[in-house]
Amino acid sequence: MPLLDLLNKACMENQTIITEFILLGLSSDPQLQLFLFLLFLIIYVVTLLGNTVIMLVIRLEFILHTPMFFFLNHLAFVDICYSSVTLPKMLRNLITSQKTISWEGCIAQIFFFFQAACVEVFILSAMAYDRYVAICDPLHYTTIMKKEICRQLVGGAWIMGFLYGVANALPLVNLHFCRNNKINHYSCEIPSLLPLSCDATVTNYVVLLASSFLFGLTSFLLTLVSYIYIIVTILKIHSAEGRSKAFSTCSSHLIVVVLFYGTGYFRYLRPNSSSSVVIDQIFSIQYSISTPMLNPIIYSLKTKEVKEAIKKLVRQNIHYSC
Repeated sequence: MPLLDLLNKACMENQTIITEFILLGLSSDPQLQLFLFLLFLIIYVVTLLGNTVIMLVIRLEFILHTPMFFFLNHLAFVDICYSSVTLPKMLRNLITSQKTISWEGCIAQIFFFFQAACVEVFILSAMAYDRYVAICDPLHYTTIMKKEICRQLVGGAWIMGFLYGVANALPLVNLHFCRNNKINHYSCEIPSLLPLSCDATVTNYVVLLASSFLFGLTSFLLTLVSYIYIIVTILKIHSAEGRSKAFSTCSSHLIVVVLFYGTGYFRYLRPNSSSSVVIDQIFSIQYSISTPMLNPIIYSLKTKEVKEAIKKLVRQNIHYSC
């Protein structure tokens, strides 16, 4: 019994020591770190500029004051928040020797990461529903997609994001770490953090799996059902031009959905036994860093209205400058 008490005391002493974690990042090579810093700095700047331009164009162009672009405007804002959860800390760690993050900072990063990710998927679901109404029931589009309904859908997305973040961050508060404080990742993510705990983490894994299915699968099914109806309706259109025009209105959204859901679910829902640090980091970069940058590019290139509005804004700026 005294030996057990001694071991418990030693473990508790170690628990009080670990108040911060070391983020090992993507590489320990100084030259490669400098290259990665410049690469991810460019990505972050492009993300901020691209999404800001989308928001600015939608606000300034009256023709874009429709439900579809209302959701796109909020998606751009969420992408800025989503990217800002991890990238600034990652850039600081790449350029300095200080690669630590406090325990409180780690919990906060996990909460905001889950919140932003959940808000994004539910806004994507709202956009899918908007496209469903526009293509499958165009005569009632203006009566169904009212401003109040659109605001409620966006508000609901933020409420779901808050609940998803709390559900996964709150159980981490009671965990103790008395083994290792090195996270083999560039940010605090639950699959990388839980193996470091000296407590049983079964509950955390169950909560992660259950909440991912509850929130993620719900939003995914809403999107999937909307697109099933959309595809069926498009196939019933006789003219090839009509089918092409109908599909072009939702092709950019479909690309974003596939990129986000595919990499996110692969990272969080696959077994730990098949885990690979390099593969995990690649997929994590895709859904948390690349997707917020690619979204405004995809919508700018694939959506005619946005493309024309950006051209008009550029021409006006050139005219005023001259």
